[in-house]
Amino acid sequence: MALRHAVLAALLEGELSGYQLAKAFDAGVANFWHARPQQLYAELKRLESQGLVTGREIVQHNRPNKRLFTVSPAGVEELRSFTRSASGPSAVRDDLLVKVQACDHVETGALLEELGERAELARTKVELFESLLAAMRGERSEEEHLARAERVGPYLTCLRGRAFEQGNQQWCERVMGVLRARQEGRGDG
Repeated sequence: MALRHAVLAALLEGELSGYQLAKAFDAGVANFWHARPQQLYAELKRLESQGLVTGREIVQHNRPNKRLFTVSPAGVEELRSFTRSASGPSAVRDDLLVKVQACDHVETGALLEELGERAELARTKVELFESLLAAMRGERSEEEHLARAERVGPYLTCLRGRAFEQGNQQWCERVMGVLRARQEGRGDG
């Protein structure tokens, strides 16, 4: 997958400025694709030059003008083509896993601290996903929302993001428990 597809998918929500797109990435898209705001602005420019998004200028008084972007019919066709292509398997690439791999040969104090921070970050993200999911479904139950909502894609990706972060939190807590128990068993703690 390329950043272009994540941007096009995010713009399916409606017309967004670059700033709003960056916020959308932070809130929901980040659970499956990370991009810095500078990358998003550059990608919007490329997509517009390729005719995959259309932009319009909004004149603002006492503030810089802004551009709002929407997916063009060619952009929708690009997404259709992308969804017909085979996806590669998911892969984990995380430097924390390398540190844990080496835990038997290094001091674990800093590692335990980092694991605690990562668990807390995951817990915070779980809460964010839960609030996003609640906002999307409103007064409906999850089953009702999934059966009747106009769009379910953002909801389904948020479900995956929440499950991913719940798994991260559980794993970090488990690793911390194992490392602390081993320290105590050796008399290090």
